[in-house]
Amino acid sequence: MSDCILLGDKGYLSSEVQVDLFNYANITLGTPKRINQKDYKPQFCLFKKHRKRIETLFSQLCDQFMIRRNYAKTFEGFKTRVLAKITALTIVQFINKNY
Repeated sequence: MSDCILLGDKGYLSSEVQVDLFNYANITLGTPKRINQKDYKPQFCLFKKHRKRIETLFSQLCDQFMIRRNYAKTFEGFKTRVLAKITALTIVQFINKNY
């Protein structure tokens, strides 16, 4: 990836990381500021909407599909199990959106 904008979490406020990404691949790291910081500006509503959806999906992968618990013995088994869990989540999202 290069020449793009990445949206980071509030934990990615390090100016060193932002400068390194920009110098290495011309990537702008956009992180929302905390309310108590000097240059606080509310985040663009479309970004907030997408961030909430992504965080909800990660939460569902961890809680409902237990993606962290994986007892695969080989890399192929690991890959298959993770792909199955992501596919199941995608199907659930598709069903919920269309019905």
